[in-house]
Amino acid sequence: MAENMQASRPADDGWTTVIRPRSGWFDINLKELWQYRDLTLMFVKRNFTVLYKQTILGPAWILLNPLITTLIFNVVFGNMAGMPTDGVPGFLFYMAGNTVWTFFANCVNNTANTFVTNSQVFGKVYFPRLTMPVSQVLTSLINFLIQVAMYLLFWLYFFATGAEVRFTLWTLAVPLVMLQVMLLGLGVGIIVSSLTTKYRDLAIAVGFGVQLWMYASPVVYPLSMLDESPRLKVLVELNPMTAPIEVFRAATLGTGSVSAGAIVYSVAFTVVALVLGVVLFSRIEKTFMDTV
Repeated sequence: MAENMQASRPADDGWTTVIRPRSGWFDINLKELWQYRDLTLMFVKRNFTVLYKQTILGPAWILLNPLITTLIFNVVFGNMAGMPTDGVPGFLFYMAGNTVWTFFANCVNNTANTFVTNSQVFGKVYFPRLTMPVSQVLTSLINFLIQVAMYLLFWLYFFATGAEVRFTLWTLAVPLVMLQVMLLGLGVGIIVSSLTTKYRDLAIAVGFGVQLWMYASPVVYPLSMLDESPRLKVLVELNPMTAPIEVFRAATLGTGSVSAGAIVYSVAFTVVALVLGVVLFSRIEKTFMDTV
């Protein structure tokens, strides 16, 4: 079947493309994935079209969702609960954390149903299956860049009004950290996607699980607030999303608790999740059509 094959180029038989059975645990042809980059971009365009088709505000929701969420966080956790924000304006504090978290959550949620939602396409034509989840995280990346632009506009406003915010040298690390967040979301997402082929209720649980994960991340509270609870702080630091959020705040607000150990741990967790996800994805795509 087409889903059990991969393309290769033999030297002497005259064929331009030969489809052969795949074997091995880590059987992802990155060169082939690059050859299908136009298809990946087409999927990215399709994602935007499908998501905002027949909507009143269209792509404006890219900005409205984080803006409304930030306002709610500011009222509930800032004004009502009185949580500290490390001396920076609460609105910017919550928007910084929410922007990074939304990027990660979108990567996970949008890739978690790759096999189930594309089963009909997978059964009809051959193409590198990994182009589907990759296109989803690229779509999330575009949304993230738009949201960062909005965040910077608010940052300029608060800076102009005398708020104690500043860019630091951590700004140079932000692109690499965001790449890590994207790869972490891709890894976790394709792990869930692979497991949903056998356990369909995971597709329902993933949204709830991501929401719970957010409260285990320093999105609505600073990591420094946990200094008096060492055990709880250690648990939060075991969250691989803690370091990226803290780095983004340290880069753009001049606040946050960032350590080299936390960054190394987060990167190592990302590598493990991505490798495990690719292995599971590679194995599941070979037998997927027999399970649907």
